[in-house]
Amino acid sequence: MTTARDIMHRGAQWIPAHETLDRAAELMRDLNVGALPISDQNERLCGILTDRDIVVGCVALGHDPAKTTAGELAQGTPRWIDADADVSEVLHEMQEHQIRRLPVIEDKRLVGMISESDLAQHLTEDQIGSWAESVYARTAPH
Repeated sequence: MTTARDIMHRGAQWIPAHETLDRAAELMRDLNVGALPISDQNERLCGILTDRDIVVGCVALGHDPAKTTAGELAQGTPRWIDADADVSEVLHEMQEHQIRRLPVIEDKRLVGMISESDLAQHLTEDQIGSWAESVYARTAPH
């Protein structure tokens, strides 16, 4: 059985909710990633911050990334997967919620992240195709 732990990218790091977006951007640059899980004061997942969030949700609106915090951009219920979950559960979670990055949690602590590139390296073409179709599907306007 292939698990989330088997396909995740190890070494993921939190960005504390109180940290500013300019610091988040620096951390993304240093880690060469496009997203960071946001942690609350107890190091529990409270959101995901992407490079796009910083640009669209802060810079494009004329806000100062040195004064805006990661927690201010955290929205909705963050999704995650247990490190021992089967890869089919990983795919289901990502497809069901149309997400491209999934934090991996063990004993209530962040141990890794699963991204599109992790899926591409570890899954069959059929699995990737099905995942991409679900995640990138657009709902027709009513």
